Amino acid sequence: MNEQDHINYIRIAEAIEYIQENFKDQPNLDEVAAKVHLSPFHFQRLFTDWAGVSPKKFLQYISVEHAKQLLKEKEATLFDATHETGLSSTGRLHDLFIKIEGMTPGEFKNGGENLSINYSYAESPFGNIIVASTPKGICYMAFAENEETATADLKAHFPNADFKQKLDLIQQNALYIFTHDWDKLNQIKLHLKGTDFQLKVWETLLKIPMGNLSTYGQIAGEIQNPKASRAVGTAIGSNPVAFLIPCHRVIQSSGHFGGYMWGTTRKTAIIGWEAAQMSPSK
Repeated sequence: MNEQDHINYIRIAEAIEYIQENFKDQPNLDEVAAKVHLSPFHFQRLFTDWAGVSPKKFLQYISVEHAKQLLKEKEATLFDATHETGLSSTGRLHDLFIKIEGMTPGEFKNGGENLSINYSYAESPFGNIIVASTPKGICYMAFAENEETATADLKAHFPNADFKQKLDLIQQNALYIFTHDWDKLNQIKLHLKGTDFQLKVWETLLKIPMGNLSTYGQIAGEIQNPKASRAVGTAIGSNPVAFLIPCHRVIQSSGHFGGYMWGTTRKTAIIGWEAAQMSPSK
């Protein structure tokens, strides 16, 4: 991400944070623009270029009342496509599927010993990311404010693996998820280190269609363990693959968005951005 894009994203994030904190007062365009030190005209254009909708429409997407209504409307049908995975049920991602393969017990216990991992950095609408892959699939993706820290976090996740900073075809394919050129996407495969319970939760997250939301309780019910909401929350919080495994689509039953490993403002931005992409008006 170039310097200007980075500055623009920071401004968008500041605007989203302000809107989220003040949505009950329905701040107008002039108020939000003033908070990020832009003219209303420039801010409207910048925000619409980023989100695809106006700041006013975006405010509706991230309000608690909208989230509550969305949950209420989708509760009965959220997992209708239980035999499908990934984002295929949106109809706009065509034949895209995301499938998870768990690492072997040896790879799991030995911190990735004998694994060869390539990693690289890339741009996304929500800031820079680090993405890493084994020959079997994506093993790690995280938003990266600082490349040195992000690399250290990756290596801590697989302390005994061999690493090479290299962009490969597996990573390139997965990164198309951030563009609208979805026809270029092949099946995305993930190669993850996790317990059976974690893998089950992460697989369930893949069934939440883009532009939809679920709750921790609904996820627990889907895995046939309705009393495991707290454990589900822990598994979601340990998700090693940002965005591809959409833990950002899980919110509190009250409609509040709740926490996120990579920041609550970024979670809010992603939820609103996805809602904008799926808007019938687009």
